[in-house]
Amino acid sequence: MKTKTLRQNKVNIVTLGCSKNVVDSEVIFTQLKGNGYNVTHESRRDDANIVIVNTCGFIDNAKQESIDTILRYAEAKSDGLIDKLYVTGCLSHRYKDELELEIPTVDAFFGTNELPRLLKTLKADYKHELVGERLLTTPAHYAYLKIAEGCDRPCSFCAIPLMRGGHVSRPVEELLAEARSLARRGTKELILIAQDLTYYGLDIYKKRTLADLIERLSDVEGIEWIRLQYAYPAGFPMDVLEVMNQRSNVCKYLDMPLQSGSTELLKLMRRGITREKTEALIQTIREKVPDIALRTTLIVGHPGETAAAYEETYQFVEKARFERLGVFTYSHEDQTHAYSMPDDIPAEVKQERADEIMALQEGISESINQQKIGKIYRVLFDRKEGGYFVGRTQHDSPEVDNEVLVPASQYVRQGDFALVKITNTEAFDLYGELI
Repeated sequence: MKTKTLRQNKVNIVTLGCSKNVVDSEVIFTQLKGNGYNVTHESRRDDANIVIVNTCGFIDNAKQESIDTILRYAEAKSDGLIDKLYVTGCLSHRYKDELELEIPTVDAFFGTNELPRLLKTLKADYKHELVGERLLTTPAHYAYLKIAEGCDRPCSFCAIPLMRGGHVSRPVEELLAEARSLARRGTKELILIAQDLTYYGLDIYKKRTLADLIERLSDVEGIEWIRLQYAYPAGFPMDVLEVMNQRSNVCKYLDMPLQSGSTELLKLMRRGITREKTEALIQTIREKVPDIALRTTLIVGHPGETAAAYEETYQFVEKARFERLGVFTYSHEDQTHAYSMPDDIPAEVKQERADEIMALQEGISESINQQKIGKIYRVLFDRKEGGYFVGRTQHDSPEVDNEVLVPASQYVRQGDFALVKITNTEAFDLYGELI
């Protein structure tokens, strides 16, 4: 076994899962830095002697990735390559007792709301003066802004309330202070996230105040794009669309997971909406904001999804022609409402259904993209990759949506906006030249 080093402590934070976990890791990063720690995020140098794994526990694949990552670092600890291994996040919160028994090499497991205990274990103080301050793990020009934690929705398939608790909105002034701090350090795009954006304010202001929040954030100097992710369709606050039209720095983009196009399935999923009401909502949104890009996600293979119900969802996608779409296969999560139903749709059938819908969406996306040839778009550039500078339009969120590729022979800096004329397209990407 390798002898453990006497070097100064260096912490590597490894983040798995969604953008909400990214924010949580950035908060840990900031607090440890404020305590004088040498901290890295997902370091490839393997020179840290303390590792914190921030896990995801959403669905089977995400849970397996989290477990595999923990085991990899547990083996590194057994080999003397690291000194301490800590695990936090959703998987740790939900399965802490089981994980402690199965992977005793881990020094400590922490839940999603146990940051002070994690810091105390590392002999670091929780610094209240750093609340709202974030050292970003994303490129400096965009940042996720988590406006609420947890969820009060009763969706049959979802374990998020078990891991994150009920909905808790953050006060407007706290969010404005964080936005101003980010803008001072070069952030140009704020991506608003929560388990349910549309519920914002109901708990602390006794009414839905998402539109008011967006309006105030849009006044922050330096913020050029504000993007909305994870809106819930039932009870959608229409005044958000008015702000989207009135404020030029609010992207005409909405991520609204709809989960199914079958009324029968939506009832089983406890979504509080029907297909007819969903279609009416989509029509209203597109009428009020004609240039909007709608992104949605669907679940196939939920208990009770008959072939006929699946066909309804397929036809729903065909009719709605979403600009952006993703599909999950149903994951049977213990302690959820759907867990009481038989998970009797074979895995291969679930995957076939997901593949069919994504093949349909590929054709829809390709058709929509072809209509953009010859048009000019304002693009925010994220990185250089191979022979291209890679950016996004206001209709695209990082990591999950279309990208715009411009030949590297035409120079543009990361984090800058530029006008791009589209010259060619693929199903999920655009190619262009700088104007």
